Amino acid sequence: MKLLKNALILILLAGIIGLLYAYSLSIPAAITAPVLAACVVELALYIAFIAEPSRRWIDRHLAPLPLWMAASALAPYLIVTLPLGAFDWQRFAALAGLAAVLSLWYTVLPRRRELDLLFIAIVAAGLLLPVFAWIYPRPHPKLPMAVLGQSMWTRLAMLAVVGVARIPVKGFGFIPTRAEWIAGTRNFLLFLPVGALIVWWTNFARFRPHPADWRLPFLAVVTFAGMLWIVALREEFFFRGLLQEWTTRWLKSEWLALILVSVLFGLAHLPFRDFPNWPMVALAAAAGVFYGRAYMEAKSVRAAMIAHALVNTVWRTMLG
Repeated sequence: MKLLKNALILILLAGIIGLLYAYSLSIPAAITAPVLAACVVELALYIAFIAEPSRRWIDRHLAPLPLWMAASALAPYLIVTLPLGAFDWQRFAALAGLAAVLSLWYTVLPRRRELDLLFIAIVAAGLLLPVFAWIYPRPHPKLPMAVLGQSMWTRLAMLAVVGVARIPVKGFGFIPTRAEWIAGTRNFLLFLPVGALIVWWTNFARFRPHPADWRLPFLAVVTFAGMLWIVALREEFFFRGLLQEWTTRWLKSEWLALILVSVLFGLAHLPFRDFPNWPMVALAAAAGVFYGRAYMEAKSVRAAMIAHALVNTVWRTMLG
């Protein structure tokens, strides 16, 4: 009951923020309504698939789970495209096929190291390549609808891991504990001088708060929430919760696994803005070491999420 109440409050706040954003950009109501409806549905599905109480309910009542997962991927697309007259059978079929790959992966294929790594590679490709920018229409220049597809792709992949394959991921969920806050914040603070040195050495960015006025604290809070529960949750789930955990087991060394996964994390940022972005690779790899340390200390993805979200919030609000 508490989860449902909190989820409804979060969805309501997101809807209000979406309305204010659309109003500030003078986006017509005929566009705003279906886009906002699709975003609200996707947010509700994202929360339901990740929050542990709702995951348990889904596991008990929605069988077979992979088919429900695949079907849920199509709802936001239909909600946004049908009212806008932007529905396309070819793109719809591509979306259905992609959703089926993740949803049925661990139903059809066995658990093997090479197949687990291939699964993560496919998930990464879906997020890094512009496939969802092609599938989802863009009814307004300021509305990047590909984020709907990326959110869908993320929740299907995570539920395939924990719900279908039953792979344990330490500390997977939304709400960090006190110990996770401490571990995440401590490693964020330890990273700051390292990150500042890399930024200065590469001349990659400058200190420039934006906006440099009363809106900055509000922007920082909203940015941190988005980073914590979307970007950091997604990336830490796969890099620390799966890759670092698996690599530690395979190499029988926590620190070797930490370094290897941090390098991979850095390389994943190679296309950031301009390809190849080597300063970003160096910065992300260094940050990955501290995210991995937070995970090791707290034995929890959420600790790494906190460190990650704090770094990204500083980046987005204080550097230009």
